[in-house]
Amino acid sequence: MTLELYMHPLSSYTHKVLIALYENATQFEAKLLSDKAVAAELKARWPVMRFPALYDRARDWFVPEASIIIEYLTQHYPGHTKLIPGDLDLARQVRLRDRFFDNYLHTPMQKVAFDARRPQSARDPYGINEARELYRTALDMVEQEIDGKTWAMGDAFTMADCAAAPALYYGDRLLLPFRKTHPKSAAYLDRLMARPSYARALKEAEPFFHLLPK
Repeated sequence: MTLELYMHPLSSYTHKVLIALYENATQFEAKLLSDKAVAAELKARWPVMRFPALYDRARDWFVPEASIIIEYLTQHYPGHTKLIPGDLDLARQVRLRDRFFDNYLHTPMQKVAFDARRPQSARDPYGINEARELYRTALDMVEQEIDGKTWAMGDAFTMADCAAAPALYYGDRLLLPFRKTHPKSAAYLDRLMARPSYARALKEAEPFFHLLPK
């Protein structure tokens, strides 16, 4: 297999890349980091051990970071779903929304999830309150921005939606349940979850959901 993805099925950023891969039926080998040998491979290539990360065997090219992986796939393995538009102005708007979902929804969501795994004495209640406030503020913006749209950019499904899906799914589940307070955002999340690419990623994650913090 040409493409190898270092990943874990429960990982929210893995979901972001899986959506992009499944959208275009891009063939790849899943390299699960629960395997110690796979983890050692990743550490040798990327000592910070952040994932997902992609290795393109045919090009001998290693690509870390979810957004950069999607950029790479768009350039070298394009498909019928153009996740980044060719128009430079539209592409910049997609990248802005991608960064918005990652920085202001995904990051605070992960703050809460990771904090819950710490010993009680090492937890950060002040930081958790900050994360919840940032998530709530960003979600208020999503509620306004998504009104009247199917996807983040309108009718076209893009990298921004790949970023939004796990940030909203895990945020609603772990950080700030928002179905009653943000109905338009909830409806957007439902559309994302019904999209075959994300439905598949969620189905593959199901056996690991018991590992999520309560």
